[in-house]
Amino acid sequence: MVEMELFEIRIDESHWRQPQVILLKEKNGARVLPIIIGLFEAQAIYIKVNNLPTVRPFSHDLLADMLTQLGGRLDKIVIDELKAETFYAKLFVDTQQGKQLMIDSRPSDAIALALRSEAPIFVSEEVLEQGARED
Repeated sequence: MVEMELFEIRIDESHWRQPQVILLKEKNGARVLPIIIGLFEAQAIYIKVNNLPTVRPFSHDLLADMLTQLGGRLDKIVIDELKAETFYAKLFVDTQQGKQLMIDSRPSDAIALALRSEAPIFVSEEVLEQGARED
């Protein structure tokens, strides 16, 4: 697994039905992984990264708060599969009882939650070999 960080968010609100792009960059390297996501997911990530105030919590804020209130903690997210141009991710949640749950997620939701929970983002080497480019 390779630790990544959010490098860039590309939002084109003039074409809201078109996919948006986020770029993850290797923390200690030059590889960049572009991931196509929806406009609303891109906006949720953008709002958190830029610390923009919201009147009410977004779904990702709600989920992060629920985890905390229930005594859980997002340990990390892992983008571990790329099939037919679709990325797959997993949330690794530590429970109050000392167990770790692995929960299927869309990468955009996983990244939005990781940013709110200050959890690390990992991508499998196999996925990077398939989808990354050098910066």
